[in-house]
Amino acid sequence: MNFSKEALYQHLSSFMSEERTALFDKVLDERTRYVSVILEDIFQPHNASAVLRSCDCFGIQDVHITEEATDYSVNKGVSLGAWKWLSLHKYGSEKGALQECYSTLRSAGYAIVATTPADDSMSISEIPLDKPIAMAFGTELLGLTPEAIEGADYKAHIPMRGFTESFNLSVAAAISLKELSERVRSSSLDWGLSEEEKLELKIDWAKKTIRKSDFIVERYMIEHERD
Repeated sequence: MNFSKEALYQHLSSFMSEERTALFDKVLDERTRYVSVILEDIFQPHNASAVLRSCDCFGIQDVHITEEATDYSVNKGVSLGAWKWLSLHKYGSEKGALQECYSTLRSAGYAIVATTPADDSMSISEIPLDKPIAMAFGTELLGLTPEAIEGADYKAHIPMRGFTESFNLSVAAAISLKELSERVRSSSLDWGLSEEEKLELKIDWAKKTIRKSDFIVERYMIEHERD
């Protein structure tokens, strides 16, 4: 197969406007994988989809979704297309999905932070950033399961000053991601994407933007296999 990813993207770029390709570059310069999100068995699709929207707005690329008790479907009206620009990683419908998710992230060098109002949890502003962080969020009513909390490296909460004990899921995620993304970006950490990661995402985004992109890519590959 005689073509490179760079050449493929250049070909796909010819089907997009200069404004679109410039926007891809601008957004990718702000994208990070240093902070990721875990959603544990979120059965309210509108809440989870609102989290996806917040991830895109704050430049968070990866969302890890466990589906041990329920399958998650994107609510496209709530997410406003945010799902197209994110990397969604789903972990089975069988027992052990959460453990698989945690293990996968730890193998990639992440520390896992369980969001919980427990007395022994730290403020989100105190979460160590010496390694990449994966923030775990649970359901609207019950929060994370005991297994998710006990299996995490840290427990953290959003400080509150009123009578209510918790924010709803989408608000809690938005506040947490704003805090962490600002801390990461204002630090000397290497929080940005590599050039290879940017290229792979640009190809993926181009395919989701261009009509009949599968056909265009297939024709391109066939033509270059003949060269």
